[in-house]
Amino acid sequence: MRNTFKKGLIDGLPVCLGYLSVAFAFGIFAVSRGLGIWQAVLISMTNVTSAGQLAGVPIIASGGLLSELAVSQFVINLRYALMSVSLSQKMDSSVRLRDKFIISFLNTDEVFAIASAQYGEVGRRYMYGLILTPFLGWSFGTLLGAVAGDILPKMLTDALGIAIYGMFIAIVVPAVKQSRATGLCVLLAAALSCLFYYIPALKVVPSGFVIIICAVAAAALFALLAPIPPQKGEEPCE
Repeated sequence: MRNTFKKGLIDGLPVCLGYLSVAFAFGIFAVSRGLGIWQAVLISMTNVTSAGQLAGVPIIASGGLLSELAVSQFVINLRYALMSVSLSQKMDSSVRLRDKFIISFLNTDEVFAIASAQYGEVGRRYMYGLILTPFLGWSFGTLLGAVAGDILPKMLTDALGIAIYGMFIAIVVPAVKQSRATGLCVLLAAALSCLFYYIPALKVVPSGFVIIICAVAAAALFALLAPIPPQKGEEPCE
């Protein structure tokens, strides 16, 4: 059963359930920014990236430039390309090129972690099962949230929308606990963002580019000042 479609479905089920709550919050967030229900669902079905979608919706809602939307998505989602390259080395010969394109499109942090943790190579049927349940959870959760955001009172949806920021905190806090440098990097990015908000001369910069500038500047600086040491068993790069 190790490489069966059913095994993939079962392994992806916990991720599916976890995505429901996060996608629900995204659906409310998208509708609160003026998007329609099916626009929110379509974004989730064609992006499958929480951070990218949350960064993209405000740019769309504010009438931002397509260039800032494209660059912000490229920077935020670049890690998926690297994860997909790594995951491709884990797949057996049953996974064809077209399968790899589909799997990489629906690849997420959790899918990558589960597939990478499997003993030996993973097959095509297993991977299709593994990506299906999280995708359904993400899409259906968005639909539920968007519908709720469209019919619930604005005061209540605004309160529920705070949950999306809780997701970001849940992502950042574990990394900050493990590394003091990561915490300082986060604080620097936040400080740079405040400068763009409070300094009149910098307010002309579109919000999408502000995200890019702050994230890349802080990450680049700390990559130089406090590079991540090689893990045990890894050889340092020359």
